Amino acid sequence: MDLFSPITLGDLELANRVVMAPLTRTRAGSSGVPGELIAEHYAQRAGIGLIITEGTYPNAESRSYPGQPGITDDEQEAGWRRVAEAVHARGGRIVMQVMHGGRVSHPDITGTDRIVAPSAIAIAGETHGPHGKVAYPVPHALTTEEVREALRDVVEASVRAVRAGLDGVEVHAANGYLLHQFLSPVSNTRDDVYGGTPENRARAVVEVVTAVAEAVGPGRVGVRISPQRQIQDALEPDVDDVRTTYGTLVDQLRPLGLAYLSVLHPDLSGDLVQELRRRFGGPLIANSGPESVTTREEAVALIEAAHADAVAVGRPAIANPDLVERWAGGHPENETRPHLFYGSGAEGYTDYPFLADSRS
Repeated sequence: MDLFSPITLGDLELANRVVMAPLTRTRAGSSGVPGELIAEHYAQRAGIGLIITEGTYPNAESRSYPGQPGITDDEQEAGWRRVAEAVHARGGRIVMQVMHGGRVSHPDITGTDRIVAPSAIAIAGETHGPHGKVAYPVPHALTTEEVREALRDVVEASVRAVRAGLDGVEVHAANGYLLHQFLSPVSNTRDDVYGGTPENRARAVVEVVTAVAEAVGPGRVGVRISPQRQIQDALEPDVDDVRTTYGTLVDQLRPLGLAYLSVLHPDLSGDLVQELRRRFGGPLIANSGPESVTTREEAVALIEAAHADAVAVGRPAIANPDLVERWAGGHPENETRPHLFYGSGAEGYTDYPFLADSRS
């Protein structure tokens, strides 16, 4: 296998095995509607084999950041249609990461009366609201029926995404957001069918992914997980419990025939990730996580060693809209400008130069 060779993930036919990781960039304003700036940002990166959008909220309570885009209504859906059309016009493939933030939020961000989670346990620390830092609130513990309502919103958002012309969806069950909060025995202390045993803690993810696959077709659906990430207080301290919980999860996802499983983990060639890959039985997108920048050399090595089928890349995709051309040709990369990662304008977003600019 070669990083720059084509691959098919379910119904997704990719020109190469480089994947743009989902990256929060906060350019959608208070309305959550993706505008022309967001469309241009993604279209610039259409040479990457697959673009996974930034986490997109499926209902008002699920919004985690000011400026985060949503997929809750017709206006937001129309905005994403413009994005999909712009990417497709340049020959790219794009799927939406549907992300319910759960307790990773604040009413100042959502505009709702409450923040929700599996259990009424707040995250320690503060988040950035529209008017400055605010302490994370104690969330409302969802009732059993409210859990199912939240999952239905994820399904409806996925239907909207595909209806808007995106090539598929990635269900976000990682990085401390709602579905990961269910998986963690620290953030999930429930005693109903969604809590307690590893099987029960995996239930919300299994149910929602199954429903999304039924609604839009399994070949259009991926899932992202981050076992042992220890982030945003969705802690997973017991290695044996991690192996059991995530093994139970992927065993139940396997029969669905999903497009891919995306795993964020620092040891991608290690026993845990490779066991989960075998048990899932489908394509694996590997991501070493934000703590280490994925280099060309690492991406090439992961594919050549057959430790993954594709590689998700974060910061290099931010700074290099023509990343695949640069990597394939051994060209130098642009420097990232981290102080501009989160903002509202074009600077640090759509103004990174292409190789062609340096040649002219």
